[in-house]
Amino acid sequence: MSSTLAVPPLSVSTERDILTTTLPNGVKVITEAMSHVRSVSVGVWVGTGSRRETPEQNGVSHFIEHMLFKGTTTRSAEDIARSVDSLGGNLDAFTGKEMVCYNTKVLDEHLPVAMDILSDLVLNPAFRDDDIEKEKGVILEEIKMDADNPDYLVHETFTSNFWKDHSLGRPILGTPQTVKKLNREVIDAYYREIYTPENLLVTAAGNLNHQRLVGLVAERFANVKSGGPIPEQVKPATHARIALKTKKELEQVHVCIGVPSYPISHEDRFICYVLNTVLGGGMSSRLFQNIRERQGLAYSVFSELNPHTDTGCLAVYAGTSLESARKVIDCVLKEFTELKQEPVPAEELRRAKDHMKGSLMLSLESTSSRMSNLARQQMHFNRFFTLDELVESIEKVTADEVQRVARDFFRPESIALTVLGNLDGLKITRDELNC
Repeated sequence: MSSTLAVPPLSVSTERDILTTTLPNGVKVITEAMSHVRSVSVGVWVGTGSRRETPEQNGVSHFIEHMLFKGTTTRSAEDIARSVDSLGGNLDAFTGKEMVCYNTKVLDEHLPVAMDILSDLVLNPAFRDDDIEKEKGVILEEIKMDADNPDYLVHETFTSNFWKDHSLGRPILGTPQTVKKLNREVIDAYYREIYTPENLLVTAAGNLNHQRLVGLVAERFANVKSGGPIPEQVKPATHARIALKTKKELEQVHVCIGVPSYPISHEDRFICYVLNTVLGGGMSSRLFQNIRERQGLAYSVFSELNPHTDTGCLAVYAGTSLESARKVIDCVLKEFTELKQEPVPAEELRRAKDHMKGSLMLSLESTSSRMSNLARQQMHFNRFFTLDELVESIEKVTADEVQRVARDFFRPESIALTVLGNLDGLKITRDELNC
């Protein structure tokens, strides 16, 4: 092992206490030391999520995430659970559109054991036939559960229309039809294609020593064989579709209205963040104050950004009554229009910036969030930003820039709309979506 560790060059960031080492086979290890805490958070990141799947494979990334917890060649599912519980730590995972993450948080003294469990889980899955069949039932119930959640369902319907005929528009969980067809051959082949050194990243933050962690990672990951570069992804087109979906048992009407926005690494991303914060990013935002507080039309109303590597979406969600649905849509369009026509007043811009800076600083207080931050910055930017850099980028945004981006985003021909509920004949046409 010592000869293996002597090979990788060490890259040091002078702006943060961040160290990076790349193993000879391509696995990258990034750490950020936080000497004032007693915990360590470690994540193994796969740089490909559900977006990589073909229509027939839809749901396989998420299925593999589940299967890795069902047991390895040396540990049962119960062994994995007991091992982490005995440390007083936690073990979790998630599948996204463009990444998968397996992570654990433990006391610093338990890092070697935690790393052994985490690496075993990721690198040595058993993929037993009987476990696969049982897990199909679990995931089919998860799909049903989400289908019973109207907030989830309206967003999923919106996404499937917005990125129609592209993998970004397909559900991360897959569909009942695709999940039922998954088998050991399909799962194992996809795992071997995606879980390769070039596509794996290990990040950690907390009370740790970089070289010690590199040693732990190299001991377990150094022999993982290269699979070659992951192919480039096809950029999706966006579609301004209107979808009115009736679900009679719902008490509320759920509205999702959105437009194309910038990719995650776009140079104007901070302008976009400020715009979103002003529009619907908090309790003092225009949507919350106008639709909920002044008019009482909705309990839940907000806007959100969903940026990806090469595309993005800014969407507004509201839950309201059938009688108020059209009025809520008109109010959202009115906010779009005002952001295009009038610069954001200085006081409101100041409030949005302070909200963003506060949220940013609070989000970086835990080892888990720091660990995630390392991975996302490496994957999307291949560099690390200091807190001062991020704050400066927020502060530089001007009212004129926000207005320029609003004019770029809020075009009537680009607006997509999904309405879900007991619609009772509700009709909305393209001509009504003016801003």
